[in-house]
Amino acid sequence: MAYLVPGYENSQEFRDYVLQLLEATNAPFTVSGRVKLESAQLMLFFRTKNGITHSLDFPVDVDYSLPPPLEVLIATSRPHHTSDFVAYPNRSSLIYPSDLPINFSLDLANHPILDAVRNTLFPNLPDGNYLSTVRDKLEIVNAGSRLNLQPHSLRQDGRTATIIVTLPSRFEGGALIVHNPQGLQETYLGRSGRIDEIEWTAFLPDCGYEVDTVQRGCRISISYGVFVRSFGPSASEPLIRPSDEYLDRLGSILNLSRGRRIAFHLEFDYSINPAESLAESVVPLLRGGDSLLYHAIKLYKLSPELHWTAGGYLWPIDRSVDFVSQDIVEGHPLWGYVLPGRVSDIPPLRGPFNTSHLADPATQAEHLRTRVEDNGAIALTEAKITVLTGWDASTAVAGKERVYLVSNGELGKLVVNILLVVFVP
Repeated sequence: MAYLVPGYENSQEFRDYVLQLLEATNAPFTVSGRVKLESAQLMLFFRTKNGITHSLDFPVDVDYSLPPPLEVLIATSRPHHTSDFVAYPNRSSLIYPSDLPINFSLDLANHPILDAVRNTLFPNLPDGNYLSTVRDKLEIVNAGSRLNLQPHSLRQDGRTATIIVTLPSRFEGGALIVHNPQGLQETYLGRSGRIDEIEWTAFLPDCGYEVDTVQRGCRISISYGVFVRSFGPSASEPLIRPSDEYLDRLGSILNLSRGRRIAFHLEFDYSINPAESLAESVVPLLRGGDSLLYHAIKLYKLSPELHWTAGGYLWPIDRSVDFVSQDIVEGHPLWGYVLPGRVSDIPPLRGPFNTSHLADPATQAEHLRTRVEDNGAIALTEAKITVLTGWDASTAVAGKERVYLVSNGELGKLVVNILLVVFVP
């Protein structure tokens, strides 16, 4: 049993271990896992050159029995182009011809594999972007064979990652080794083809991989290319399309609003900070009726915009509600100069700007008003925007975001909504 002496954390060996762990943690280039399932439901379908279709059931144990479909699959496959077939013809790995159809009953979309890949390898992937897979190739490594290094240059198809699924076929050896461009490698030992699960490994597109020598059995794997797709309101090709009746209702409003700017309140809360984000950043997050309305407007070849709004004011599309970092009464002006005086032709603020519960509410409301105007917000009446709402105010629904502020030493909050604004030519 090893005992740690005082000061062990200062030893070079310990620091090297910590550095290596942190490097692997901060910049992972590969991830692996296992999915529990009933392997008896897995089937591999393939067609040979003579046009005959075969199906291979799992699990497979070639030491016990070589299934005739697997024998046909091996005979149909050809030596991998990276194998040293001339020097070692009996030790070459095999690859199924890309011009012959093949299909596997496992659908990655029905399993959380892509979620795990996204969370680990692409944690900063923007909302509205999704991972999709395209089947790449099937590789077979028999006993005594190995798969030589497959450099990333062999996969120049724009993929963002590769997933290798190891099928439930018993084997020993055959470790999967993933290399990154910096010379680091991760090794995933085979699990001998357990019949109640499949193994998968994903890695970034600039990585290479190889399979160590299979000592016994047969290692069968299918690789998939992972691609980033964009759907939703921010994509060039929207994923949804409103019904014709919905478009007709919107079209009637647009026809009567020619030459004007109209706006709708978004219905949902999106839990983003208006002081740190633009309203347009909500576009990939739109859901429910908000997404339906946004799609419908775009189908009319119009350009909807999202703006922050509060207390009858509208912020420009390129401005956040960033003006409340100091006490609006006692603190110095946010930008270091004296704010303009009260604009006499604008009535006192109401709604989210109402500060009647605080001392000297008129003064505080005026300070808040000047901060709002100095931040670039303009009155909705000046912007000549017509906000479309129902006649029954009690049923009106509008999503709310909140900006916290300090006024006269007390913490308050400014309730901010999002307006979907569009100009109808």
